[in-house]
Amino acid sequence: MLDLATLPALPRAERVQALDDWLAGLLDDALAGTPRASRRRGGPPAEPAGAGIALVAVGSLGRRELPPHGDLDLVLVHDGRGEIAAVADALWYPIWDAGVRLDHSVRTVAEAVSVAADDVKAGLGLLDARHVAGDPEVTAGLRTATLGSWRQHAGRLLPQLRDIRRERSRLVGELGFLLEPDLKEAYGGLREGQVLRALAAAQLADEPPADAGEAYDFLLDVRDALRRSTGRAGDALVRQEQAAVAQALGLADDDVLLRRVSLAGRRLAFVADETWRRVDASLVRRPRARYRRVRREPLAEGLVRQGDEVVLARDARPAADPGLVLRGAAAAARADLLLSPYTLKVLAVHAPALPEPWPAEVRWSFLRLLASGRSAVPVVEQLDQEGLLARMLPEWDRVRSLPQRHPWHRFTVDRHLVEAAAAASELTRDVDRPDLLLVGALLHDIGKGWPGDHSVVGEPIAAEVATRMGFSPPDVATLAAMVRHHLLLPATATRRDIDDHATIDRVAETIGRDTALLELLHALAQADGAATSSSAWSPWKAHLVAALVARVRAHLVAAPAPGPVLEPTTPQVSSSGPGPAGEGGRISVGVRDVADGQQVTFLAPDRPGLFSRCAGVLALNQLDVRAASISVEGGQATSVFAVRPRFGRAPVPEILADGVRAALEGTLPLADRLRQREIDYRQHGDRAAPPRISWHDSEVDGAAASIVEVRAGDRAGLLYRLTSALADQGLDVTSARIETLGADALDSFYVCDPAGATMDAGRRRRVEEALVSAAGGPAPGPAAPAAPTTAGGPGVKRDTPPG
Repeated sequence: MLDLATLPALPRAERVQALDDWLAGLLDDALAGTPRASRRRGGPPAEPAGAGIALVAVGSLGRRELPPHGDLDLVLVHDGRGEIAAVADALWYPIWDAGVRLDHSVRTVAEAVSVAADDVKAGLGLLDARHVAGDPEVTAGLRTATLGSWRQHAGRLLPQLRDIRRERSRLVGELGFLLEPDLKEAYGGLREGQVLRALAAAQLADEPPADAGEAYDFLLDVRDALRRSTGRAGDALVRQEQAAVAQALGLADDDVLLRRVSLAGRRLAFVADETWRRVDASLVRRPRARYRRVRREPLAEGLVRQGDEVVLARDARPAADPGLVLRGAAAAARADLLLSPYTLKVLAVHAPALPEPWPAEVRWSFLRLLASGRSAVPVVEQLDQEGLLARMLPEWDRVRSLPQRHPWHRFTVDRHLVEAAAAASELTRDVDRPDLLLVGALLHDIGKGWPGDHSVVGEPIAAEVATRMGFSPPDVATLAAMVRHHLLLPATATRRDIDDHATIDRVAETIGRDTALLELLHALAQADGAATSSSAWSPWKAHLVAALVARVRAHLVAAPAPGPVLEPTTPQVSSSGPGPAGEGGRISVGVRDVADGQQVTFLAPDRPGLFSRCAGVLALNQLDVRAASISVEGGQATSVFAVRPRFGRAPVPEILADGVRAALEGTLPLADRLRQREIDYRQHGDRAAPPRISWHDSEVDGAAASIVEVRAGDRAGLLYRLTSALADQGLDVTSARIETLGADALDSFYVCDPAGATMDAGRRRRVEEALVSAAGGPAPGPAAPAAPTTAGGPGVKRDTPPG
């Protein structure tokens, strides 16, 4: 009797054997209850009950890979005899009664082959057919007929299979670059291993190499551990299960697990890509010719183009030519081709180590490769998969398939660096030293392979690599500075007020007042952002970084500074009302389009809490704030917000003006409405990580001013909550920079005390407690009304002396 409770805990081979034995017993019982008809007088003797009937396993059970809690895929194959329906009922019902999920069919050999000839998925499954019980000759006949049909119809079925895998790749993604990969269906997953065997069975490709088989077996082990951990079927390696799976497999932690999964997936994807290229070429019908000459076109010394690949020339001498690898890679990328697999193998075996420093010709080939842009990415992957890249850059092994846990990163560290170099190739005309830009892009995150701040750690590593490449000492220093400061411009532009002179001075001093380095860092920031994701490099972020660069450049060359980033918009509508405490007042709103969104300007009489109420009304109207600036003159406050509609609906000035007026009057319960909005549109759930507060007094002018940064889980109305908390603590918000990083928000506020006093440690602690409470707790109520001060209420930026 099969013990289903202990079945998932068994090793894979024992689990399959236990199921085979159970199923064989079930078939024997089913056949015993349906004896064959007695022989007729004078006829042949009756055949055994099991003759002409076989139970065949397909799918994962057929491959002896059935995971815990997996479905049984079974086919009852018969020779067309009438009692098969009774046998099937007697076989299937005990399986269902045992609570095992079953995918079943009853077919003759001819029926099974007919289905497989028309349905590529059915054909793929029948290639794994394995005899479990009954008449083995029936199973052998099924396998022979299926294999023959698969080969006969390969020209029609394989393009369908290729298109199915490409569509799944588009929908599910590539296993090697996903933070929560689908181990089966993601491209490079278990399905790729099965497809590779199917291509070999069609005699259009060789059997997968041994390392691809090892990668496949590892993914099987990961899936088994995942299903044991969760106690249910499922192939998605989600974040919360990764630590348990790593422990079950004896790995150090979940990052090690994810890295090994990435390596396995990339290897299977690479082999699959190479195999499909061969298959596609073999399926193309060419006119027959008795003698067909293969055209060979010279590309570079020792290299020729042959068909759609780059191969070695007849006079090439790989063992005596250190520059051949990079020369071949550059030639392939420039021609938008790939190196042939045989050429890669020859180079991997015979290519000598590069001299140190690299000769100028080798460095030039490397730069030509990087300058090829998108076509360089698959060529670099070829070098990586054959171990050639790590020979030239030993530091590469530390970042190879290294996961990046932030959800806005599309790639592992190594692939991100290659993508950044490809993006940088489109910006080489914007800088005086395109060679430094390309290499800097390739190395900017190299420090992530070591503990510590990757920018700081990466600086000496990049210097060492650049020295080995043969760059001059000044160029080595520039490349090291690019790695050290590659986050300077985007971090400053999105978290600091770039109209503040202190911000510009700090950037200029950091880069050593070097305009050439400034241009390289600008191009590197663009390439880095483009290689990360659209969220990491939005049009608004690009606009801010460009504005910062323009201000720093003007500062360095003593030119006039550009105008403010947030220019007030001419009001379009106004809303009047009695106002709080019987005060009259008119609120005017103007809206205009800016980069990746709109700019909203509020004109209203200055009063405490104005900034937070404007922020709350924007949040209530599904508008995400990215930056804000407040000024007051003659008792009139001008609040400018850069916003982006969350659901594509542009801001309506009339609705915003009425909302702010109602919020100031107290007739619009902002706190309650935002709390309900958060319940209705909760996206990320409760976050365990507490908010983090940090102060940056040294980055602003004036002892009474401070910058306070808040890192917290993003939620509806977060800006309203935080600014209300600051107002309750008696602080003015003069400007703000808002950045959303996936599920997290990083908000920076320029704050000061209205009386000009500095904050002691006790008051700072109270502010931190208020911000933590606001970021993690329910929405606060409106700030208590207070008499206006001559310096303006909370949310006022003093661009001019108070009137």
